[in-house]
Amino acid sequence: MNTRNSSSPVIDDTTGDYATFARVQVDRWRDGQRETVDDVVAEEVPIALEYNGISHAVMMATPADLEDFALGFSLTEGILAAPGELYECEIVPGCEGVQVQMRIATERFVALKEKRRNLTGRTGCGLCGAETLEQAVRHPQAVRGGAVFSVEQVHAAFEQMQAGQHLQQATGATHAAAWMEASGRIVLVREDVGRHNALDKLIGALAEEETDFSQGAAIITSRASYEMVQKAATVGIGFIAAVSAPTALAIRLAEETDVTLLGFVRKQGHVVYARPHRLR
Repeated sequence: MNTRNSSSPVIDDTTGDYATFARVQVDRWRDGQRETVDDVVAEEVPIALEYNGISHAVMMATPADLEDFALGFSLTEGILAAPGELYECEIVPGCEGVQVQMRIATERFVALKEKRRNLTGRTGCGLCGAETLEQAVRHPQAVRGGAVFSVEQVHAAFEQMQAGQHLQQATGATHAAAWMEASGRIVLVREDVGRHNALDKLIGALAEEETDFSQGAAIITSRASYEMVQKAATVGIGFIAAVSAPTALAIRLAEETDVTLLGFVRKQGHVVYARPHRLR
């Protein structure tokens, strides 16, 4: 299937779910030689998040695990304080994207309307549509307690995570966020074209299972931008390990919220940027 001229989300005929990748015909050049081959590319579609009938955000995302995404986004953006405040979540396909229609607790919806942003997301932007500086940088409460991990556990977790990155292996175009439980074992992986989306999907799936966020760590394949620290701290995750670098704002926020922050986690190496007391 060649999707070069199509922006509509594609339904997988065998499963009835949205396809997370497409096959396209490309011209590949190697050593000065051209060949026409089939390639696999990740899907990316607009996902409209609606609360009690009101559109709040449109995010570009991989159309998978959208219920997890909806709950995770709602929690990490402070729209909901607990998973039980999300009463219904319906995925509605459209011509140009997907609508995620949620019904939330009345008091939460009233609060949302008071601080509502008209937000249009991009895969690399968490600020679009913020109306004030206060909205742009939220300051979650400090994380209390938290599991302690060894250096060996952290490095092993990145290798475990790679085995669960099926869409990345097929396309080379997606980020992943994984959950390392207190034992050091990776128990869940979520993927998306957007790093924020992957983390939201992970948090949503964990929240649905009533996971204790203080008793594990988030392992991410992207840079550790301030949004990643902000989202993690909002739900009580006290340990983040990233394959790439953090930003200065992310480090300051991690210090403020008592989040252990590691970057450049590679074979036999890493850098501790904030709060090392959860690393032994």
